[in-house]
Amino acid sequence: MVSSQRILELWGATLSEALLDAGRDAVVLTMPDGEAAKRFATVEKLAAKMVAARADRRSVVLALGGGVVGDVGGFVASIFMRGIPVVQIPTTLVAQLDSAIGGKTGVNLISGKNLIGTFHQPLAVLADPDVLTTLPEREYRSGLFEAMKYGVIRDPEIFQLMESQRDGILGRDADLLERMVVACVRVKADVVGADERESGERRILNFGHTIGHALEAATNYKHFLHGEAVGWGMIAAAAIGRGMGVTNVELAERITALVRAYGSLPEVEVTGKRVLKLLQSDKKTMGGVPHFVLATSMGKAEVVDTVPVSAILEAVAEIQRLSKA
Repeated sequence: MVSSQRILELWGATLSEALLDAGRDAVVLTMPDGEAAKRFATVEKLAAKMVAARADRRSVVLALGGGVVGDVGGFVASIFMRGIPVVQIPTTLVAQLDSAIGGKTGVNLISGKNLIGTFHQPLAVLADPDVLTTLPEREYRSGLFEAMKYGVIRDPEIFQLMESQRDGILGRDADLLERMVVACVRVKADVVGADERESGERRILNFGHTIGHALEAATNYKHFLHGEAVGWGMIAAAAIGRGMGVTNVELAERITALVRAYGSLPEVEVTGKRVLKLLQSDKKTMGGVPHFVLATSMGKAEVVDTVPVSAILEAVAEIQRLSKA
């Protein structure tokens, strides 16, 4: 069982007892939490602990935690003894509806996010919305921005649900939460099932992530939670789409309004020049040309590689302005 100390204190005993009831025992390995822990050093330490615990090719990694634990635990499983199974047990909203599904694993480099990783599909993803009752408010809201993404790119009902049921969703109404998570999981599974290795349609899942990842990297993964950066990234993508005539004005305004309705978001102090530099090392940049996911209508999006530098700079300036408003 790979997890962080904070998650183990909340849910480790529950999982361990359930395993014992099923006739299974787990060696518990801890790792730091937060994006700063998504580094090779963490992977090496976990692998060494697994060797010390006599893990072998019949072992299974249980990744209990949020996106960081899931990404690192999955990556370790994918390379330990050339690959052993992993079960993802996500404990954050962003992991339950997004990062735990689809088989992506990875760690960060100083120059960019998730630049080293593998595709390693889990044996199962066990997502229990009741676990979210212990999630801090800021982390909970962070996950909601990822949910919005699914509404924009594929399922308008998710977006409409979040528009009409804001108070209930923010209040963690169990029925609303389950509806939202299930709908997002269905979209993610459908898209990944059609394009496992992100060579085509799966790229639409990066809506809001192009500039979002740059904001995270520029602030050393300390200023923004992932979903918060994606929130600003979606507003930036809406601004770029609006400026290029790809996203109509009404849709751009709806996206911006919904992100703002679930804020507040950390202030954006990253310059457009810094964002441009970081985009050069982003996975979505090919041949030096950054690729953006832009909304063409509610529920539909396309990947665009013709975004001018001026549009990127204007979008960053816009989110800077909005963050200070």
